[in-house]
Amino acid sequence: MRAVRTVPPAAAPLHPEDFLGALGGLFSGRDLLRRLEDEIREYFHVSHVFLVSSGKAALVLILRGLASLSKERKEVVIPAYTCFSVPSAVVKAGLEVRLCDIDLCTLDFDYTHLESIIGETTLCVVPCHLFGIPSDLDRVKRLCKSKGVFVVEDAAQAMGGMYKGEKLGTVGDVGFFSLGRGKNITCGNGGIIVTGSETIAGAIESFYAGLERPRPETVARECVRVMGLGVFARPSLYWLPAQVPFLGLGKTIFYNDFPVTKLSSLHAALLQQWPRRLEKSNQIRSENAARLTRGMGRPVPAGAMVPYLRLPLLLSSREARDAVCALAARHGLGLSTMYPHPIDQIEELEGRLGQTAAGGEQSAFPAAAKVSRCLLTAPTHPLLSSDDLSRLATFLAEIDPPPRIPSAAA
Repeated sequence: MRAVRTVPPAAAPLHPEDFLGALGGLFSGRDLLRRLEDEIREYFHVSHVFLVSSGKAALVLILRGLASLSKERKEVVIPAYTCFSVPSAVVKAGLEVRLCDIDLCTLDFDYTHLESIIGETTLCVVPCHLFGIPSDLDRVKRLCKSKGVFVVEDAAQAMGGMYKGEKLGTVGDVGFFSLGRGKNITCGNGGIIVTGSETIAGAIESFYAGLERPRPETVARECVRVMGLGVFARPSLYWLPAQVPFLGLGKTIFYNDFPVTKLSSLHAALLQQWPRRLEKSNQIRSENAARLTRGMGRPVPAGAMVPYLRLPLLLSSREARDAVCALAARHGLGLSTMYPHPIDQIEELEGRLGQTAAGGEQSAFPAAAKVSRCLLTAPTHPLLSSDDLSRLATFLAEIDPPPRIPSAAA
């Protein structure tokens, strides 16, 4: 193994004082959880908050609640290119996955396709703010409102981001965030549900009330894992776990099963002073993305900057992307691919998709397939040094032909 400064593709810093606060949290338990709920209600201006074990657990709970309100509707419309945890949650909730292709320029829905597939069996549409880029929520809501369909915001990668003056996650009927490794802020693992709807909150509460707290041994293992994450996510040390294959860093997984529990007090304790940490993290991410964009000779879009979880870059082909990624890895620059193929090509979903069968080389969703072949991401997180950013910008500026940067629709 060779010790080379290696930038992690994604990271959310945890500091020694965060762990000291977590130790105190182990003794304040439910009071700490209630205080965290109150802080989230105030920050997001919502009336109802639920704290659970992960982002995908949050989506399972939301879907179970919505399904109880609409017995005849079973289809959940999701982007054909998104995190594999999303269809994992739909399947665990006992519902049907319905896919919509995406737009190459925005990574948002292909709205012509979306309009054609929303129907009487559609329970909800799940717009995904991928990498923190806002979906066109006005358009989603217009399409859904006329057909009595719920809008569930997947803001797992966009906590603290804004859409026309409103916080992402609060614009639709219900939204959720992830507190996992590499998100805007982290406590190791966790998920948040927010809604202003009394009806939806009541339906979710009926399932939430029956959830267990994590077992003490599970919390203890998680504490050790999170401490390791806090230490080895540093670029000076990340080279070590990055060279250990069995850790599976950056691997995309379709979860056949996963726990759905309430958030532990340990995780809540690791979120002390989270609003300040979140806003600082998002500001740094926006500034880093802008610096990389300018370094590539591209204009930074006017208006509010997006707190990119990662900066997406579309290259000309899979071969070009893989060559750039391999070269960047030798220099420890943190460039990374994302989801390896569109959702319809997930082996575990074979036979579960109404509009196409999974498997084979051809995808029924050409834009999603192209993004899976050509997308590369650059890190934007707060652990990047000024020198890291300079090296990254220089490297990206030399890619020929230049990559395209997807952005939100105007």
